[in-house]
Amino acid sequence: MKTDRHARIIELVTERNIEKQEELVDLLNQEGFRVTQATVSRDIRELKLVKVSLKNGRQKYAINNTAVDDAYAEKYIRIIRDAFVSMDCAQNILVIKTVSGMAMAAAMAFDALSFPGCVGCVAGDDTIMAAIKTVDEAHKVMQLIKELIQ
Repeated sequence: MKTDRHARIIELVTERNIEKQEELVDLLNQEGFRVTQATVSRDIRELKLVKVSLKNGRQKYAINNTAVDDAYAEKYIRIIRDAFVSMDCAQNILVIKTVSGMAMAAAMAFDALSFPGCVGCVAGDDTIMAAIKTVDEAHKVMQLIKELIQ
């Protein structure tokens, strides 16, 4: 449940301008996660979310895109493991199928882990397309993901 909640928090802060913990509590409760402000506060700390400034002078929660430490990397790996269904390669494009609704969180985790040669990801509901610089690097990334999810 915690992993699902963390994945959903990542999706919410990516999709919306969430300024306060209370907003996140309300959104999660509306989606069936029974959380308190204390739980969300702990989740924000564990996910290492940061407040960033918007153009209008307001702030919102965002993913900290600085170097990923070991504890943080393990959370991203867990999200990828939980979301993963299958993957295939089309030249230098890696196509990863996920559990429905998990592609965006998994793509964000994939980007944060900085796989070698990965230029970026696009996510739908249950599919991630990752652009890798070369075909050889795409096969190496596939191997890394296979090792990661085992």
